[in-house]
Amino acid sequence: MDKPIIGISGSEIIDNGGIFPGYRRSYVNEDYVDSVVKNGGIPFIIPFTESDEVIKEQLNHVQGLILSGGHDVDPHLYNEEPLQKLGAIWPERDHFDMLLLKLAEEKGIPVLGICRGFQIINVFHGGSLYQDVSYRKELTLKHDQGSKPDLPTHSVDVMFDTHLAKVLAEEKILVNSFHHLLVKNPGPDLVVSAKASDGVIEGLETKDGQVMGVQWHPEMLHNNEHVSYQNNLFKNLIIKASK
Repeated sequence: MDKPIIGISGSEIIDNGGIFPGYRRSYVNEDYVDSVVKNGGIPFIIPFTESDEVIKEQLNHVQGLILSGGHDVDPHLYNEEPLQKLGAIWPERDHFDMLLLKLAEEKGIPVLGICRGFQIINVFHGGSLYQDVSYRKELTLKHDQGSKPDLPTHSVDVMFDTHLAKVLAEEKILVNSFHHLLVKNPGPDLVVSAKASDGVIEGLETKDGQVMGVQWHPEMLHNNEHVSYQNNLFKNLIIKASK
């Protein structure tokens, strides 16, 4: 078949200056687009909307789905109240992403969740999150490197005999890190596929591997030849979307 269309869930950015202060713009970071193109897919940005009807029609036009990064997930979705160190939330986007995920799973469309998208997958499947790394009692690595997005900063162990292990073909990988929320309890029907050396969960997947999520940002590493295996996440999604 022709190259599959890979939908990328969009966000919004609000102009702080220029001639249109306060103007809202739909966008995704260019690395998501470039990663899909590089690995054989056709990128299609799915702009945020509050219309369920429109969301359903949007998903009818894609064969694969990437849930992108962004705001913190609303803790009310996992039955917690907001704590002091929770960042900005956007409940309407939570609904948008979760409806995309729900529809994709119902239609058998393969899904890759990245950072926030990974957390959305966990919460949608009944899991919970730490609202900040400081709320985790155990010694925790630096999980927000702050700059240089294409620089891997810590290692991750890939769990044996998971779909992620087959996709990456590596037992230990290097990843970048830009998050302050962590998985607390994984969804009961999800499989943990990767962990950092401090025990933080970095990968989750459904048992059939149709839905996979990673806490790091592989799209920002797609041109780093030292971790070229990160492209396998996109290749896998695109191959599945082609079937």
